Order: sequence, then structure tokens, then C-alpha cells
Amino acid sequence: MELETDVLVVGGGLGGVAAALTAVRLGRRVVLTEPTDWLGGQLTSQLVPPDEHPWIEQYAATGYAELRRRIRDYYRRNYPLTPEVADDPLLDPGRGVVSRFCHEPRVAAAVLEEMLAPWRASGRLRVFLEHAAIAVAANGDEIEAVTLRDLRGGHELTVSATYVVDATELGDLLELANVEHVIGAEGRDQTGELHAPEVANPLDQQAFSWCFALEHRPGEDHTIDRPATYEHWRDAVAPFWPGSQLSWTDVVPVTLEQREWKLFEANQDRRAPFSLWRYRQILASSNFVDKVIPDVTVVNWPQLDYWEAPLLGGADPSAALAASRDLSLSFLYWMQTEGGYPGLRLRPDVPGTADGLAKAPYIRESRRIQAEFTVLEQHVGVEARPDGAGSEVFADTVGLGRYRIDLHPSTAGRTYVDIEAYPFQIPLGALIPVRVDNLLPANKNIGTTHITNGCYRLHPVEWSIGEAVGALVSFCLTEGLSPRKVRNDPTHLADYQRLLTDGLGTRIAWPEEIRTHRD
Repeated sequence: MELETDVLVVGGGLGGVAAALTAVRLGRRVVLTEPTDWLGGQLTSQLVPPDEHPWIEQYAATGYAELRRRIRDYYRRNYPLTPEVADDPLLDPGRGVVSRFCHEPRVAAAVLEEMLAPWRASGRLRVFLEHAAIAVAANGDEIEAVTLRDLRGGHELTVSATYVVDATELGDLLELANVEHVIGAEGRDQTGELHAPEVANPLDQQAFSWCFALEHRPGEDHTIDRPATYEHWRDAVAPFWPGSQLSWTDVVPVTLEQREWKLFEANQDRRAPFSLWRYRQILASSNFVDKVIPDVTVVNWPQLDYWEAPLLGGADPSAALAASRDLSLSFLYWMQTEGGYPGLRLRPDVPGTADGLAKAPYIRESRRIQAEFTVLEQHVGVEARPDGAGSEVFADTVGLGRYRIDLHPSTAGRTYVDIEAYPFQIPLGALIPVRVDNLLPANKNIGTTHITNGCYRLHPVEWSIGEAVGALVSFCLTEGLSPRKVRNDPTHLADYQRLLTDGLGTRIAWPEEIRTHRD
């Protein structure tokens, strides 16, 4: 099967959905593809509640704010909320600790479908779920078409497009199209970053995790079968870790102090001030009339971080994926047996899978384009900036974000790198490859480094990147310009930024008191 369109978006995570939705709203024909059967990426198929900054209610990208509002309205329409909870404008279904807005992945998936529904009905947007890219046809510096395989039936779909957006979780098109890119860690000798390793190491990549959802039924026994690799995970100790991952012990990411968690009780300890259960709780029974719905939490804790082998550039990525799944199931088995909680019950209905694990692993690091401009620690890191200066102000800003530089333990044996970052901007130059003219990134594959990827990789930033890319391709098609020409001509850049700010309501600059804010 062959199709032709204005914009092809490969990857239906938050960046991909934002790019597709923005482009179609601006009058373009769009094809959106996704390898799982849910749109939403880290928010849905990877089972990760949103990590958000303190100003998200006022400074979210337009579409992301709409997504959050619609999710809250979905709960108000369909769930037996107490009157007080239903009336709360900041309704929080899970009351988790990781953010002030934790909710079920399937609700987010349903809302994303709602947001796309009128555009699918119009015929301007076509969505192909369970389709993965397998080949790219290029002519010089232009991508002509992408071939995808239907993962259900094996059929192939080839889509030709004027613009192609790589919104995949691992930057798949960069590899398939031989687009200049980086994997792993750059060296300090290359970037001058304070927290980079001395020399580059492509196999130094952040751990990934295979998440799952649980409820607790005291007095019942829901112990799973003992995983075949259980002894390995119980007995293995990484040199940078205080003991086995199958325990309640880990380290404080910022200070690397050892700490002890409790599953249901908060410690009287600044290092573990809340319970693990509350951390990513997505349903709070207290929100509902007669507590008809139980507490449900997502397990995305350090015990699931898989760091034994990288996904990119290693010998066998399929073996790493399988080992990550085994680690997750081994930790669940440990909690139910040696940990003392046989009443922990998998909730396969929450991730929408037969085995109870998420549809896809939670990916923290991707291939990254070699970009016209690369964001360095010196642009956003508090330690790397002049005292009190705030983040770098970019003339080509296209959006906002805020998160710590948060790197989980890596496949090169590095422990956490968790350092303070200022609220930052997303520069257009980081979205433009050094050579290819009509391919743009819309996920974790933008022009950051291994270090700065740590603060540009979370939910709101990914949506903002996608929204900027969707607006950019529409602007380029209208004006007959390339993205590179838009960035490098002040008049075109100003016109594009006005499309973002005046046309879409996008915020592209922080107030000074926020830009210079410190934790």
C-alpha cells in the first residue's frame, strides 16, 4: 500500500501527537503512525505518570494544557468522584507524589483519541497503529518516503511526504536514513560540560525500565510464578549500588546517600519522606464515593532500572529488552515473597496487556540528531552558569520547559547524575539536523547532549517540541521555505514565532523571576 501526504509523523508519543495535531489544525494533511496500539508514548504505553514543573498550570503548551483539562473532565464525566473532588479545578485522580496530576494511562489514551477524532473524520489525518518503520528512501538531503510494517498482519505501507517527523522513542529514522546523529555520552573534551565523562562513550546510556501497575489486597495471595532469572537479580550487585536491586534500599540521586524505603509508610527521614506506593499512585481510593475504586500505583522505581546492557549500539537489543522484563517481574516476585506482601496484585487492565507489564519500556535516552545548535549544560545547568544568571536566552526560542538534569544510572557503570537546572527554553536550532532538510525530531532525539537530555526528556517538554515542529512544517509549506532558512533569517524566524505565540498561544519566554528560579 502506498500513500502520499504533506506530513508524515512516525511515532505516536506525546511529541508525535502534538506535531500531528498542530499540523492538521493548521490545514495540513498528516499521516501518524505508532508501533503500539495506544497513542501517548511515555504517558500511556510506557505507563509513566507525568513529571511536571511547578508552573505547569500557567505555562503549559497550548495542546498540553488542553490534554490535561480533557483528562480531568473525563474523570468528572465517568467516575464516581466525591463532590469535593469533582469540583476541584486541580482534580488529581491519583494524588501521587511525582506530580500534582497522576492518572491512568488508558484515560490519557482515550483523551488523545478524542482530540484527534474530528481530524480523522475530516480525512485530513490518518492514523496507523501497530506500524513500525523498517526502511527510508532518501535522495541526497531529502527524505522521500518511509516504509512501515503492519505488526499485526505483516503488510507493508509506504508513505511519501514533503516533511517527515521522527517522533520514535529511539530515533529510529535517524538510523534508517543515515541522518547524522549521536548515541550515548559526549566527552567533556568535546562539550566542556561539568558533568560529562572525560571522553565520549557511545555505550554510556541511561537505564530504561519496564513498568507495571499494582493494587494491594491484604490477606490474599497473588504471588506470580518465580521468574527463571530471579536468583541473578537477587544476588547481583552493581559496583555503584548499595546492594541488590531486589530490596527496599537505594541511593538519593542528588547526594548518593544510601536510603531505606517503606512500601506503605513514610519514613521519618528526609531521604525517603514518603512511601514508595504514593510516589506514582494513579488512583486514590479516597477520591471516590464509598471508595468503590481501590488505590492503584505504578511501579517505576529505581529497582526496575535496567543498566546491564544498552539498547543502542550493543550486541543484542532484544536480549536487553527481555532482561528488563525479567528484572521487573523478579522485583514483583521479591516484594510478594521476601518483601512480605503476597497481596500485591498485578493489574493487567491498567496497561492493557495480558501479562501486566507496560506495552513498551520506559525509554529515557534516544539517538540524538547532530543539530545546527546543541544545548549544553552551560546553557541550562545552575552550576555551569554564572551565579544567579538563569538559563540562556535563545533568540530562536520555540517553547519552554523545566526539569532537573536527571540522569539515571547508566550502562557504562555510572551512578545517578542529578543536578539543578534553571527553567529553560527550547531553541529552534536544536530541532534542525545539520544536513537533512525535511526531517525533524519530535521526541528525545533533538539536539541535546547526554547531559542535557536529562532535563529535556519529560512529558511537557516533549509535547512542546512536537507542537513547535508541527507549526514549523506548516509554516514552511505555506511560505515555501526550509526549516533552516526559517531559523537563519530574522524576518522568517519572527513570523514563525508569531505563529506560535499569536496563532497558537504558545509561551516561548519565561518571566525573569521564573527563568532565574532555583530549587
